[in-house]
Amino acid sequence: MNWSANMPHHDHTPVTVIGLGSMGAALAGAFIDAGYPTTVWNRTTSKAEPLVSKGAVVTQTVREAVAASPFVVVCLSTYDATIDTLEQAGAELAERTLVTLNTGTPDGARRMANWASQHGARFLDGAIKNVPMAVGKPDTLLYYSGDKAVFDEHETALRVLGGDTVHLGEEPDLAALYEMAVGGVLLPSLLAFFQGATYVTARGLRADTLVRYTTKWLEMITSALPHLAKQIDTGDYTGPIGATVGIFEEALVEQRHYGQQERIDISWQAPILDILNRAIAAGHRDHSISALVEVLRKPAQAA
Repeated sequence: MNWSANMPHHDHTPVTVIGLGSMGAALAGAFIDAGYPTTVWNRTTSKAEPLVSKGAVVTQTVREAVAASPFVVVCLSTYDATIDTLEQAGAELAERTLVTLNTGTPDGARRMANWASQHGARFLDGAIKNVPMAVGKPDTLLYYSGDKAVFDEHETALRVLGGDTVHLGEEPDLAALYEMAVGGVLLPSLLAFFQGATYVTARGLRADTLVRYTTKWLEMITSALPHLAKQIDTGDYTGPIGATVGIFEEALVEQRHYGQQERIDISWQAPILDILNRAIAAGHRDHSISALVEVLRKPAQAA
């Protein structure tokens, strides 16, 4: 298909962004700021108004939005929501590049890839590892999976969204896999910070007094990750260890006692203590905390 015959001359490939929540709007804004002719669609049309004022073209239908560009980026909530929305485009997806940036499971990504292929679209799945305000910055991480030739063709446009842009591999579900693997770190970390904030505010202290010390602690954890990953990859949980499974178990028991004493709900830690106890029962008390992987590989009912 000769896109240039249907569109005004421009140095950048026209792009369509479907879904204008906070993240989708940030994606569209980054394309506009970088000089890409940008078409947008959202179920609630009023959300497109700030982008139209910057130069975007808004369409009334998904079909029109997809037809407007050879490069279509969809930022909706789930793969099912993406498929339901794109069904309205009919045959317009054929020969276009489709990039999905939503949450979901690896099997959802594979289903999405099959659906795109059946509709004649070239497909990449991706994940944005930052907040909307970070979109477009040089150190913002996005990773993609799927057809490497498609990634190479559109890499310049994809880097508009974040300078740290990575292709993980040809398998279409790798971005979803890594999103799930990395994303799982967030909520437990935040819950731990919120627990600490509950401790100090109960004493009349401010939560922001924790930020400096928590940041240093997170930096320490970051520095330990390569060593812990090596232990997991080799299956050797001995040698220079640091804190053992047993030490973590003892510390968590103390945390629970303190929570009960201060009437603070730390019930979210109960499953963690269960995993630690299962690891100890399996002989890992004096092993590195990375040995918990061996327990996580065995569901509790099969342990």
